[in-house]
Amino acid sequence: MCYNPVMEQLIAFDIGRKRVGVAYSDPFGEYAMPGDTYFRCGDFSADAAALAKIARERGASAIVCGLPLNADGSESEQTAYTRRFLEALQGATELPVYTEDERFTTLQARQDLCTMGVSSKKDKKKKSVDSLAAAYILEGYLAKHKKGGEL
Repeated sequence: MCYNPVMEQLIAFDIGRKRVGVAYSDPFGEYAMPGDTYFRCGDFSADAAALAKIARERGASAIVCGLPLNADGSESEQTAYTRRFLEALQGATELPVYTEDERFTTLQARQDLCTMGVSSKKDKKKKSVDSLAAAYILEGYLAKHKKGGEL
């Protein structure tokens, strides 16, 4: 019997008010790779359409977005803002849009970049933090779904 791997690529977004970090999975759903950072124009519809286009161009089969929760798991003003944006994104794409708890991903990304000696130039580091945080969001999603056996 031949092994027939599922060839799906997921895309993840770390949604911020000014920037959106982007990350991609490999086609086998084994790991996440940081991508670019999308700079928001400030219009929900236009930003959602741009992210949907990025997902389409990348050949993604689904979108995973970080959901910012408080440390205790409760929702915040940023959670509500992100949920409103996700509604716009779901309206801009036919791809399924999933959420993943993003608690501490930005903090982890900042610490890891400092450990790696990434330049402390403000703009470069912010872009790197956003895309690395998106990769951590996607890694969390992949790990959770590997246990269940499907993406």
